[in-house]
Amino acid sequence: MRFIWLLAIVGLNLFAATAVQVGDKYKDSGKCNACHSHIVKQWENSWHAKSHYGNDEYFQKTIDYVARKDNRKSLNTIKIECATCHNPRIAVTSTSAEYEAIAALNLDKDSAATKALQSDTIAEGINCVVCHNIDQIHDELPASKRGINRVTWMKSGTMIGPYPDAKSPYHQVQQRPFMDSNPNQLCFVCHANDTSEEGHRFIDMQSEFKSNGKACVDCHMGPQKGGVASTLPIDNGKARKRLIREHGFVGAHTEGMWQNALKVDARKSGAMLEVVLSNPQPHALPSGFGSREILIEAQYTSGGKVIKNEALSLTSHYLSKRGKPTIPHLAVKTTQNISIPAQGAKVFSLPMASGADGVSIVVSYRLVNDEIRELLELKDPIWSKKMVIKKLNLKL
Repeated sequence: MRFIWLLAIVGLNLFAATAVQVGDKYKDSGKCNACHSHIVKQWENSWHAKSHYGNDEYFQKTIDYVARKDNRKSLNTIKIECATCHNPRIAVTSTSAEYEAIAALNLDKDSAATKALQSDTIAEGINCVVCHNIDQIHDELPASKRGINRVTWMKSGTMIGPYPDAKSPYHQVQQRPFMDSNPNQLCFVCHANDTSEEGHRFIDMQSEFKSNGKACVDCHMGPQKGGVASTLPIDNGKARKRLIREHGFVGAHTEGMWQNALKVDARKSGAMLEVVLSNPQPHALPSGFGSREILIEAQYTSGGKVIKNEALSLTSHYLSKRGKPTIPHLAVKTTQNISIPAQGAKVFSLPMASGADGVSIVVSYRLVNDEIRELLELKDPIWSKKMVIKKLNLKL
């Protein structure tokens, strides 16, 4: 009887205040294939399609690490909190102290929280209906309100796009400015800031963003080009030609994005080698989630023979409330942050090698630095792969 009473309390304290159910006709990308197959195919290879807990090693192991270290919250509660951005169509948007009591007793198998997390509605992560079913974005809310807490959903069956004249026999279509004239507003629903469990703001991309005439989509979805958004023959028996963008959502994981992303210059200065990194991008580098890294590696030669190697890591390090190294999501303090600000530059120094007559410099990027990779025990080679930004040879 006691268990039934506890389960009843949990049912009352789990709610979907800002969640709107998506009808079966629209809940997964397969339903969009008939008219938008080319766009769906691009999206399938994106990291938006991998944002679910079961599809992203870094995300999964971060959540598991937080659950092990923070005994105030259950694994499901942490998953639901992260779903705010990673799975914003989730049916349960928060839990309660009563739910935590049930979870601690392992009696939450049939709870609304568990069912919501196991629902195939969220299995695709950031899919078509996440972005294209938003009615309003509430920028009047405080910066702490992100993802699902920053939007109002359109009713199921109405899709949002950039074209005021769009029509479809399969769903209603409405235009919104965040799909056309102000796309940054949509990106910053989630890609704005990150705050740790301890309240430490370790990323604040929206505040650091300095527009240089580019919007987020100009780099991460590519330039507009001629094509069709829908293959429906609605324009005199043919698909209507549009200006469209790619939906692969390239980013820091995309090697080609890093080629010449920074301007690199080097000079000898006494007993030091000075490397100048200039950042023409509208946001800091490295940025994004808190473990990213830029590496400066110098190989000194004399008479064509290698005599010394030097390296410098540009990344952030974090301390827990116990003063120990931790992941950003549990940090109370950032102990090092040497990113290059948007449209700014920094000079970094490495020791010279005695007798060197030349140096080869390689500036590269990694998604996760050594410290965080070890803490999370990440296995996928993508996290340690070096993506070359620039190579430079200098006579000394």
